Amino acid sequence: MRYLPPQGTTTSRLFRIGVFAVSVGLALALPSYGQVSPEEHAQHHPGAATAGPPSATPPAGPMSGMMGGGGMGGMGEMMEQMHGPPPKELYPSLMALPELPPERRAGLERQAHGRMQAGTALLSEGLDQLSRSAPGDDFAAMQAATARMREGLAQFESGLAAHRALAEGTSPRNVALQWFKREMSLLPPAGTAGEAGSIGVSWFHGFVMVALVAFAAAMIAMYFSKMRRAARLLQGLTGGGPPGVAPEAAAPPVRSASSAVGQAPPGDAARTAAGRRWSGRLRVARIFQETPNVKTFRLMNPLGGVLPFAYLPGQFLTVAVPVDGKPVRRSYTIASSPTQQDFAEITVKHEPGGVVSGYLDERVKEDDLLEFSGPTGSFTFTGRECKCILLIGAGVGITPLMSVLRYLIDRSWPGDIFLLYGCKSPRDIIFREELEYLQHRHPNLKVVVTVTRPEGTGWAGPTGRITKELIAQSVPDLASRYVHICGPVPFMESMKKALAELGVPAERIKTEAFGPALGRPEPTSPSAVATAEAPATGVALPTLTFSASGKSAPLPPDKVVLEVADEIGVEIDNSCRVGTCGICRVKLLAGEVTMAVEDGLEPGDKENRIILACQAKSAGDVTVEA
Repeated sequence: MRYLPPQGTTTSRLFRIGVFAVSVGLALALPSYGQVSPEEHAQHHPGAATAGPPSATPPAGPMSGMMGGGGMGGMGEMMEQMHGPPPKELYPSLMALPELPPERRAGLERQAHGRMQAGTALLSEGLDQLSRSAPGDDFAAMQAATARMREGLAQFESGLAAHRALAEGTSPRNVALQWFKREMSLLPPAGTAGEAGSIGVSWFHGFVMVALVAFAAAMIAMYFSKMRRAARLLQGLTGGGPPGVAPEAAAPPVRSASSAVGQAPPGDAARTAAGRRWSGRLRVARIFQETPNVKTFRLMNPLGGVLPFAYLPGQFLTVAVPVDGKPVRRSYTIASSPTQQDFAEITVKHEPGGVVSGYLDERVKEDDLLEFSGPTGSFTFTGRECKCILLIGAGVGITPLMSVLRYLIDRSWPGDIFLLYGCKSPRDIIFREELEYLQHRHPNLKVVVTVTRPEGTGWAGPTGRITKELIAQSVPDLASRYVHICGPVPFMESMKKALAELGVPAERIKTEAFGPALGRPEPTSPSAVATAEAPATGVALPTLTFSASGKSAPLPPDKVVLEVADEIGVEIDNSCRVGTCGICRVKLLAGEVTMAVEDGLEPGDKENRIILACQAKSAGDVTVEA
């Protein structure tokens, strides 16, 4: 589907403007004494009143007006009446004009006036023909009309030059020189009164130049306006946005490869570029099989060109896939480098029973379109924070670390980059070939990979989990480095403890946990929820009411609002379910709640009683807008 303007509308309007500009320019350019009626001419030249108008043969083209056509040809005929055959040079002929007898002057004036009238008639016919042909886009007729106008102008100029030579009677050299320069499109002599403007260009040429510039500017403006309208139409069809849109300002911490939670150190502000949150479609251009259960999906702008958003290394996108007719959302870290502006890649592990990861692994094919939103997140590192970085990851938690590593290498960052990566077996090492290549090519990159199940694989590297001893052996000057950790929650907790024992300050550590380690609630039947009571006391549980859907259910103290909504079929958008993405924000209409994690809230949300459904718990009755 594309926008097509009505045929001929724009072109016709533009040519009408051009015809009007040419008409006004000619009207302003033609001297007033050229418009002489036969009666006025007869009053000044009684002897010429009875003479019939001479025939005027139109010149073959613009140059023929000077080289024997309407211009020089007319002058030649007049010179022949005065002196017999015309001389080859124009200047001797005009220099002899003051010596003509009166009767030959009168005949020459009649012939000159006749050429001026014939030229005026041709100009009028040409303008009429141009006005008629412009609305219909008859380009051949337009070209013929402009040729007729040039012929008429050449005839008029030849008669006018002879008139001036006869009327002024002085300085015939200057008259001849001016006529010659006009025929050759040359500037008149400097200082000649009435022929040149303030910048040395004749007023006629100046007007024509201004008209042409205005015409060109109008065409350029119309072109860009049409391109913008077409781009907006395509963006509306695909959900895309304009290129270069930066990530959301002050966004919450990032997810890792499978719906992760970010835990930024106290006082560490979110480092995202200023901009707005983007949402739309991306095309799956390529799919790479990284390990038996991990795939990388390369995402590109369906309109072509650069991505419709910008992002920082370590941020994430949220994908929505249709499951049973309803969109289900999950967040995945962008594993590619922001320096690759034409694409972004997410690396997804197919978890057993995973709804979205299973959909991506089993049903998505190359060239499919998927709905995304984002990017957002603060688990980022750009190299400006310090001169060295230690990245520690486990399993699919390497994805945000890989984005940072690729970004620093692409920009030839001079600092040291250490990566400690733990996997179950050698076949589970994600990006193994690329890591080996990058380490060989870049001496400032040090990669240590350890596996817990090397049996029967021929693995010759470190084995076991990442320990305090392995960290101390692999990374010098540890206390001076920034550390980013991503992996399951128990893994991160053990790493933070080991780093603290090695003297790394807590404010230099950032962590990122991915969703599968956190677990997800199992569906519970509504009847079980409705009959749930506190067994110890027999006191009824608080009631959670959803105002928009008109449903309500008991709210146990160990469950959050989002879990109860899932159980009774109330739709609340969500993704990470750990309080950081902010997608499950709802308005609290009555009651009070507590939230263990509030990273997903935006400035002003608390004042407006906005809560995170995935974190909100309460000991009393609660009403939310959902």
